[in-house]
Amino acid sequence: MDDLISSARQILGEFELGKDLSAGSVAAALRTEAGHIYTGISLNLECGIGFCAEHSAIADMLKHRERRITAIVAVGDEGIRPPCGRCRELMLQVSPANANTLVAIAEGQSVPLRELLPHHWLDAAGKA
Repeated sequence: MDDLISSARQILGEFELGKDLSAGSVAAALRTEAGHIYTGISLNLECGIGFCAEHSAIADMLKHRERRITAIVAVGDEGIRPPCGRCRELMLQVSPANANTLVAIAEGQSVPLRELLPHHWLDAAGKA
């Protein structure tokens, strides 16, 4: 996980895009089953149509036609940030096998995505 944390910290750094617009306050890095690392940054818009760094990293991964995430981390100035519910759901929707993705939730602590999504609706449907 240290290499992912380092990759995310390399691109971390908020910058303004305009009035009430900024990017980069959170950065994420993920590793795929093939061993590739993809990164992304958050986009913060006052109107609420921005997106999380994890979404950005997942889009980068999908652009390369990969789906399976083995580990993921998001960092901000204050340290590691666990993914929001929307990011957790996206990871599972991209591939049900991502239920086993190791997700960093604090410094030195990671858990499988399935522990962050107990009683998920895909479990009930037999898809996860």
